[in-house]
Parts: sequence; structure tokens; C-alpha cells
Amino acid sequence: TSITSAKIHVNGVHLHYQQTGEGSHAVLLLPGMLGSGQTDFGPQLKSMNKQLFTIVAWDPRGYGKSIPPARDFPPDFFERDAKDAVDLMQALKFKKFSLLGWSDGGITALIAAAKYPALIHKLVVWGANASVTQEDVRIYNGIRDVSKWSEKVKKPLEEMYGHKYFAKTCEAWVDGISRFAEKSDGNICQQLLPDIKCPTFIIHGEKDPLVPQAHAEYIHKQIKGSR
Repeated sequence: TSITSAKIHVNGVHLHYQQTGEGSHAVLLLPGMLGSGQTDFGPQLKSMNKQLFTIVAWDPRGYGKSIPPARDFPPDFFERDAKDAVDLMQALKFKKFSLLGWSDGGITALIAAAKYPALIHKLVVWGANASVTQEDVRIYNGIRDVSKWSEKVKKPLEEMYGHKYFAKTCEAWVDGISRFAEKSDGNICQQLLPDIKCPTFIIHGEKDPLVPQAHAEYIHKQIKGSR
């Protein structure tokens, strides 16, 4: 039940991941904005059933220990993360696996499930959104300045990145995700949702300060048979 930590070369970068458990059902945990396996999924790595599952938590490129490269946010950064995530699991020799994605990791998981249906067993997303509204942009700008964050949320990220990288990357994220709102429908991955065929479970926190609940309801409506 120990947790191994390693790097593997995928799509031109060295991606860091943690792995534990020996179950036949492989699951990939996808962290949120600025997150890593360790900061976002400590409890899951420790407590998920290790007889049932083989659990992998990854650090997307530019996050956690998958630096270098520095994180950037080109228009296709979610698609790039989705391809990296799937290619990582294939490099680790998993033929089929489930995705558990939170926040940005949820968006990445939605895209991966739609684009690589033969590889994805089941899907769980929470705190995810498929589009960006002007109201969302207003909310994102409220977290642009990391010095205003609560100590509890800020501390682990500052410890991991150092203040400068953390502050700079957060600003770059706000700019990167806000760009989606410039499209008429604010679309990130709306058109892909009907392509998701695997069993899907959507979770949403009623008090989520960053992602209004309408996003979860929209995703549920668009993915046939989702719960």
C-alpha cells in the first residue's frame, strides 16, 4: 500500500505521477488549477481501496513536480492536458481506466472521455464547467491576486512553487481561462459532451465559490445517462 512517486517521458515532457494500490480497476486522479496529485489528492492516495483500485495521481505539465516546463495557457491547454493524461496512462501500460477530475481536472477528464472513448471506463467530475460566462470571468478576477487568498489554501501552493511562480501562474491561469468567454457561447468543451458514452457521475458543492451550480446542471443535461 506504499505510494510510489516517479516521472515518465510523455509528449516531450517529463510528467510526475504517484501510484498506489494493486486493484484491477485503474483510476487516474486529475487535479485542479495549480494543483498536483499531492496537494489535491492526499486523502484519496491514502484511503481509496487498494485491493479494488490501482490509483494514479498526476501533475499536469508545469504543475507540481512536472516542472520544467513552466506552465502556460495556450488556447488548447485543456486538450493538451487531456492528451498528456491519456498518453501517461498508456505509457504506464493501462489499457482501460477511469477518470476522477476536479475543477480544471474535471474539464480535462470530460475532454478525454469524449475524445478517447475506447480507453475510458467510468468518469467522475466535480467542480467542472464546460463554458465560461462573463460572470465567471468576474469571479476568476477575484482570485487573480494570490495575496488575498486564505492562508489555508495558499500555504501548500506557496510551499510547492515559491511565491513568485505561484503568483505569476495564477495570473496567467485567470487570463487563459477568461479567453474562452470571448467566444460567443463561451465554449470550452460543450460540443464534446454528447460524445461521452461511459457511465458518468457529476458532483457539485452547493457553496462552490468559483463554479456556479448551473455549470454542473448543464453538464448533466448534455451527457446522456449521467447522474
